[in-house]
Amino acid sequence: MKPFRIGSGAGYSGDRIDPAQDLAQRGELDVLVFECLAERTIALAQLRRSLDSRVGYDPLLRQRMRAVLPACVAQGVTIITNMGAANPRAAGEAVLEVARELGLPRLRVAVVTGDDVLAWMQANDVPLMDSDQSVRSLEGRLISANAYLGADALLPALQAGADVVITGRVADPALFLAPLMHRFGWAADDWPRMGQGIVVGHLLECAAQVSGGYIADPGFVDIPRLDEVGFPLAEVQADGSCVITKLAGTGGRVDRLTCTAQLLYELEDPGRYLQPDVTADFSGVHLTEVGPDRVQVGGASGQPRPDQLKVTLGYREGFIGEGQISYAGPGARARGELALAVLERRLQGLGLAALEHRAELIGVNAMHGAGLGADREPYEVRVRLVARTPTRALAEQVGQEVEALYLNGPAGGGGVTMSVREVVAVASALIPRDAVRPECQILEL
Repeated sequence: MKPFRIGSGAGYSGDRIDPAQDLAQRGELDVLVFECLAERTIALAQLRRSLDSRVGYDPLLRQRMRAVLPACVAQGVTIITNMGAANPRAAGEAVLEVARELGLPRLRVAVVTGDDVLAWMQANDVPLMDSDQSVRSLEGRLISANAYLGADALLPALQAGADVVITGRVADPALFLAPLMHRFGWAADDWPRMGQGIVVGHLLECAAQVSGGYIADPGFVDIPRLDEVGFPLAEVQADGSCVITKLAGTGGRVDRLTCTAQLLYELEDPGRYLQPDVTADFSGVHLTEVGPDRVQVGGASGQPRPDQLKVTLGYREGFIGEGQISYAGPGARARGELALAVLERRLQGLGLAALEHRAELIGVNAMHGAGLGADREPYEVRVRLVARTPTRALAEQVGQEVEALYLNGPAGGGGVTMSVREVVAVASALIPRDAVRPECQILEL
């Protein structure tokens, strides 16, 4: 049987667009997946939607669709993405608008919803994971609650012949598992194949991380042409085994090291990788280089899926105020340290010293503390003061204190920047499966 070809078009919301366009045009794909949701992304999208009901989906959705829709429609490539974020229906409508702009004759878009479980969480107090608190402790601050749907939620969209499938919160590997189940007719309780499908999705979900991105370390791990790294694709067989590769002529590399690094990414227990569709077992996975930029993957398995679904909750957690200023030339470090001492005393005088805060010299001790930078005398340093505050006004005051160093601090300070941002924190909880009811709606051009 001809291998089923799945390409990874994005590994996060702000990822590059041109490698996905290259995959769409030259990849001879069956499916192109855009994985664009992180834990906080959907909470931030809910905030945007609260201000304007027409938004709340991924800000780059239209750009990505303009780049890949013509080639995907012409070649019959199905697009699957979680760029619907907090507003999958609006995202689906936006895709149709792009299709009209491009003059496409037809397009069928499936919108998958049901992951938004905020109302259920507000009505049912359940424990928070890794905490001694419960959902009730977030009362008045809760922004969003989204359950991780599995591949089963996407199957009706694929069975309906959708050209584009738009979802909200779905487990990342499930975006890749669903088309494999649909193509090969895998049963939802065929645990070995489900586990193998999850390993395919896990290797592809972060895009260029498996083809050389995020591993480069000059002199130790050299990655060619990182500026034009190619996004990966998988050639998958009916038993779930696959070859991970990338397009000829693109930068980066695919080998046993890059695949191993991605396989272990965010993996706590290789024998029990909990997913909505299966408890995947990666402990027997084998990676074999079978050619240049070609790694064969097999050996994954699985056990029955968990009884509950994970939910990510987004909630308001105050503000972060930040200010930075630079010092350069002879004595730069000493002047920077004087600036930090001035700022610490100012915080004490203003009654703000009890706030959670950091005061550091970027280039000296910001990453690993004072010990490792003790013997260095840099030519330039950058002072950074950042504090978590309960109000926006206090956060603004943090930056203002740094700016005041222009005339009230050491000599030669410059390049001040100030910022305030609201903190959207995340927590996790579990929800019964029967409390989550996915739905699929078809929109057509």
